[in-house]
Amino acid sequence: MKTIIVTGASKGLGLEISKQLIVSGYKVIGISRTITKEYENLLNEHSRQVCFYQFDFYDTDKIASLVKEITKKHGRIYGLINNAALGHDGILATMHEADIAEVIKINVEAPILLTKYVSRSMLLNKTGRILNVGSIIGATGFNGLSVYGATKSALSGFTKSLARELGKAQITVNTLAPGYMETNMTEGLVGDKLDKIKRRSCLGRLARVSDAASMAVYLMSESASGLTGATFTVDAGSTA
Repeated sequence: MKTIIVTGASKGLGLEISKQLIVSGYKVIGISRTITKEYENLLNEHSRQVCFYQFDFYDTDKIASLVKEITKKHGRIYGLINNAALGHDGILATMHEADIAEVIKINVEAPILLTKYVSRSMLLNKTGRILNVGSIIGATGFNGLSVYGATKSALSGFTKSLARELGKAQITVNTLAPGYMETNMTEGLVGDKLDKIKRRSCLGRLARVSDAASMAVYLMSESASGLTGATFTVDAGSTA
């Protein structure tokens, strides 16, 4: 059974990805700051397939130890989905420097370091899958999300260079760029703002979490072995 690490696994997209990976026969190691009731249910229902590690990715100096602990217990890792992210909504001119630093640390530095240590398993195996969860905001922009958008653009750049670096070992590296989905990160968007986003979509709706999760699971599969260095947009046609 191939083992895949999913960060930000306890809710939203990470939770749905975890559920779909389980159905597809993978072993899932979820990592989040806190565990939710939904993820506890997964642990109870699929105890042989699911594990959970509580970890705050702000603690970047402890990432190496975390990966060492996971690898020692579960063996070499096949796949990594860097999904955990923080999104402070605010105008740049009035954002606190501490908030800017926190978003950059969690959204950019942490996934790069996690990938650094997890990819060692893949290099030894000469196969693997890495998926960085970006956002359409990294390409389109959105008022009040300049720092968040900058971090998502950074992940896309990271994907392209790392794909070239790891390709000879048959390790694929891709970016998943979801559009606005019905998750906790968009529940603050109400009224005209939300309606405007829906109208912009070809399908007249927000992207579904299940849509983005399905793409993530596909990119982990053997069928996606020839796809690397690319960005896969799942946004119900908002950027068409």
